[in-house]
Amino acid sequence: MLLLCLDTATPQVSAAIGSDGAVLGEVRLGRGRRHAEHLAPAIEYLCRELDVELAQLSAIAVGLGPGLFTGLRVGVTTAKTMAQVLRVPVVGVPSLDLVAYPLRHTNRLVAAILDARRGEVFHARYRPVPGGVQRVTDYEVGAPADLVADLVAAGDEVLLAGDGVLRYPEELAEVDRSEQAGPSHPERTSRCRGPSRRATGAVGFPPAEGRHRAVQTLPPPAVGPSRWTFLPSPTKGRQ
Repeated sequence: MLLLCLDTATPQVSAAIGSDGAVLGEVRLGRGRRHAEHLAPAIEYLCRELDVELAQLSAIAVGLGPGLFTGLRVGVTTAKTMAQVLRVPVVGVPSLDLVAYPLRHTNRLVAAILDARRGEVFHARYRPVPGGVQRVTDYEVGAPADLVADLVAAGDEVLLAGDGVLRYPEELAEVDRSEQAGPSHPERTSRCRGPSRRATGAVGFPPAEGRHRAVQTLPPPAVGPSRWTFLPSPTKGRQ
């Protein structure tokens, strides 16, 4: 079973093909917000190098954000169009879940943080559970200082991950009992930068019988209208 994984929620364009939980090949392009120009050639190159025909794909997984509206639109539209033409299922996965999932082996609270620009970050917090991670907060957007205040007040040992950590290192350094995800943590794979294509595949597929789902989510608390883009129903977003 071959799965094509796409993520365009951040300025980086990413595509990967996996099978049975293993990544066969991966392409990442980080030359600015040129998702529409780079995604299709990346998929073509990946298939050519792996000698994989599009007709061999069993499903397509795509990151849903939160993230930049223009990039998300390109990724989701591409995934939906390909799935329709190939007559295969398409699976959407929240991008913050993809940041947290590779850190499922830690015993700390995981804070997934993505740069939202305009002095804000997208973020959510997770607890490791057997087989994956469980989200324990809503998906939120706000100033880094507000997130820091929440983390300090909670008093947990925190593992910080995502490109928002690199964007606001001084602010997040105020969280005393925290550490930035690094080489000592399993499956790091650019975890400090953005969503993982390996995680897209693992989270996108339903679990085998008798196993835990890769990412379990709690019902989010009631909130007002979304201030950021979260596809597939975008009404507002950052350009």
